[in-house]
Amino acid sequence: MRSLNNLSIKSKLIAMLLAVSSCSILVTAYLGYRSGQVNLTHRVFNQLTSVRASKAHQVEAYFKNVQNHTQTLSEDPSIVSAMQEFDRAYRQLQSANVPNSFDEKIATYYRNDFLPRLTKIEEGSPILQSYTPKASASRYLQYHYLAANPNPVGKKHLLTTAKDGSEYSDVHSRYHPIFRKIIEKFGYYDMFLINPQGTVVYTVFKETDFVSNLEIGPYKDSNLAKLSAIVQESKEKDFSEIVDFAPYTPSYGAPAAFIAAPIFNQSELVGVLAFQMPVDEINNVMTGNRNWESDGLGKTGESYLVGRDFLMRSVSRFLVQDPKGYAQRLRSLGVKEPDINRINQYNTSILQQSVRTEAVEASLAGKQGTQIVDDYRGIPVLSSYAPLRIDGLDWVILSEMDLSEAYEPIYSFQNQILVYATLLMLLVTLIAMAMAYLFVKPINKLIESARKVAAGELTSIAPLETDDEFGELAKSFNAMVRSLRTQTNLVEQKNQENEQLLLSVFPAAIAKRLKRGEKDIAEDISNVSVLCSELTGFSKLSASLTAYEIVAILNDLVTAFDEAAERYGMEKIKTIGDSYLAVCGLSIPYLDHDRRAIDFALEILAIMRRFNHERDFQLNIRIGVNSGDVVAGIVGRNKFIYDVWGDTINLANALRAVCPPGSILVAQSVHHRLHDLYEFEAMGELVANGKTKLNAWRLKNTQVSGSAEGLGVL
Repeated sequence: MRSLNNLSIKSKLIAMLLAVSSCSILVTAYLGYRSGQVNLTHRVFNQLTSVRASKAHQVEAYFKNVQNHTQTLSEDPSIVSAMQEFDRAYRQLQSANVPNSFDEKIATYYRNDFLPRLTKIEEGSPILQSYTPKASASRYLQYHYLAANPNPVGKKHLLTTAKDGSEYSDVHSRYHPIFRKIIEKFGYYDMFLINPQGTVVYTVFKETDFVSNLEIGPYKDSNLAKLSAIVQESKEKDFSEIVDFAPYTPSYGAPAAFIAAPIFNQSELVGVLAFQMPVDEINNVMTGNRNWESDGLGKTGESYLVGRDFLMRSVSRFLVQDPKGYAQRLRSLGVKEPDINRINQYNTSILQQSVRTEAVEASLAGKQGTQIVDDYRGIPVLSSYAPLRIDGLDWVILSEMDLSEAYEPIYSFQNQILVYATLLMLLVTLIAMAMAYLFVKPINKLIESARKVAAGELTSIAPLETDDEFGELAKSFNAMVRSLRTQTNLVEQKNQENEQLLLSVFPAAIAKRLKRGEKDIAEDISNVSVLCSELTGFSKLSASLTAYEIVAILNDLVTAFDEAAERYGMEKIKTIGDSYLAVCGLSIPYLDHDRRAIDFALEILAIMRRFNHERDFQLNIRIGVNSGDVVAGIVGRNKFIYDVWGDTINLANALRAVCPPGSILVAQSVHHRLHDLYEFEAMGELVANGKTKLNAWRLKNTQVSGSAEGLGVL
């Protein structure tokens, strides 16, 4: 209550109007948003449920038709006759003499065409002998219909007869065109005739399972072998069985599902008719022939099948539309790279994509319904789920749509609400401010002055001359502004003095870092050039001069050096007595730092020449130049300096120490880079400090005599 009483009249009016209008606007907006969200969710769920029910009916009808078709064909007299004739022809070839050349051709086919593809999906190296046929009839037929088949892998079924004169080829030439047409018209992947001993005596597609034995052969553990055993053990007419998808080795590990029915000649079981289920047909049903939007699933919706093992039984929409994005999403979820590679290799998510969501678990438990879940991509979706009723298959079907797309209309509605609410709030605020303005007009002037002061206009004075509380407040405010202006001027003056002091002591870049508060400044700097110089003859001259005159001479020289250094991009580090140290490339990198250092050294010699000539002195200077890497930093806490260290500095000092007066000595690195631009002469091996041996080159025509004559600058 007390805080409310402390508010201004304008604030109270604005607060009351805003509170009332805000509450009404927010309540109305929430109710509208919530109602729209519920209705939209219900509508999308109904749409997804309708799509899911339609897809489920299509899939169930498809499998029922396939089952009926398989049973009908298994009872067809032509199928019965074909089974008996193929089996009899196969058994006749058991006594056939198979030449070694046939076996070699078969081995070559397996090594060149089958095993390399199989290696990509199996760990380790497949053993040739584990897959090649052993029976004479199998070797004979695999030679003629696989190894010697002129058609490439995937088109072996185009060969109608091997023309080897055998009864098998005669039977094959009569039945194969018919069976091939059945496969093509009904969309099956392959058709198998399996004798009671488990031998696949005929296939349309002619993969490596052709004439292999499913009881003792290399594919005895396949789902086709298990299905054949189940059908033969049933010994019932009008019986068919479906086996779920599993990796099928003859198809190079691709997912394969099979349906089979027994073949009876009256009451005698003569074999098994099996079809390899077409993955593409199932995918076409689930994807609506890749027309998801036409099915009412929008841009992100899909319908798919999942088995009891929580693995997909149909292809993912996102793999079909954006394989790279799909793989990237799986990587972000932590899916292992071999699993992603298998998906890319087979170009399918069947038996590869795990879908362990709440919706899948509920539908596998026999429930159907709708809910919002995170799908197999980790993205929130609206999901409609139900189990499928297919004999022999424990599958569930789901239709889903991304929550972001499903709620796009409600998000648009939400944005509209926010816009309208903002406009209403703005209108109410304007009305409240207009009404309150009549009561608080004096304070507005004071606020205006305060804003100007806050913006830096310290000359702003509140123009209020009333005798009420606002007048007293204006007087206090004006007094505060005057005091603040005085304080600001003093601070600015001190800042300028401090900045000038820093710039006079340190390089500009270091000064900026010190102003920012950095204390420990140290860094390794590469590719710089160092110039060390020392006046000669100055000690003798200073003996005849006063201290003031000595300092004045040094000041003139150092000032001239500093001005020249600035022109050439050199940074003065320090002067110690009559020594001068400068570096190029320290704060600002230069590709031609060594050339700049040489030009600066020549300029120093020119300055010395003019200085001697103007004042009739006999001063001279030694200059050493080196390039390389240095360490630079601030040394000291209370009284600190900026300095550089390293072998590059030491060598430059050593060159300066052994340099003849009026000369410029450079190190080997400088000579190597600049010998095409300047003329140098080798000084041989010089000894510095009585022990350090170094190689140096002198820049020619640079020596200055005591009377400033004989100086030449290249």
